[in-house]
Amino acid sequence: MASTVVVDYGMGNLRSMAKALEHAGAGDVRVTDDAETIAAADRVVFPGQGAARDCMSALHAHELVDVLGESMVRKPFLGACMGMQVLLAWSEENGGIDLLGRFPGRIRHFRHHFTAKDTGLKVPHMGWNRVRQTTSHPLWAGIDDGEWFYFVHSYYAEPDEDALVLGRTDYGGPFASVLGRGNIFATQFHPEKSHDAGVRLLANFVRWDGAA
Repeated sequence: MASTVVVDYGMGNLRSMAKALEHAGAGDVRVTDDAETIAAADRVVFPGQGAARDCMSALHAHELVDVLGESMVRKPFLGACMGMQVLLAWSEENGGIDLLGRFPGRIRHFRHHFTAKDTGLKVPHMGWNRVRQTTSHPLWAGIDDGEWFYFVHSYYAEPDEDALVLGRTDYGGPFASVLGRGNIFATQFHPEKSHDAGVRLLANFVRWDGAA
């Protein structure tokens, strides 16, 4: 069976993600910060939560930036929550921080997204919300358009290219909740907390060969 690793950089719901992947059929899932193990894996899952600056500091401290970059080029790669946001170039969080820069674009706070009529909306955006699929993709197989997924975030992705957006969610207006290109699929929501729909998405990832 193909090997799956969950990247451990000291942040995120790592064991929950690993157990969800195992439940989805991934077999034995390794949670690791070992660059050689990550490089040797057949597929990589990059979860996360917390602040962008802390995330980038942890990635550098664990010496994982290079191996993540290599993994994004040549194998099925799944990012979730902060693991999606840091794929972009820059975040305004913490006064501004450079990210991994795999996709062009930036991360912005929801205060930029709301209009005057939206003053009743709370930040963080937390709880269940629908995801509208903007294009077909193997990871959407068996998942209804408009399915509910679980979110917890105060910042949202603003990619430079519409072609990167694989799903949108409405919270004071639509925002990009799923990004991807080639062998990369990344979600703002937490698939490991999203019950049946999340398990189905992870099961699709486990079977995915990385071709869009």
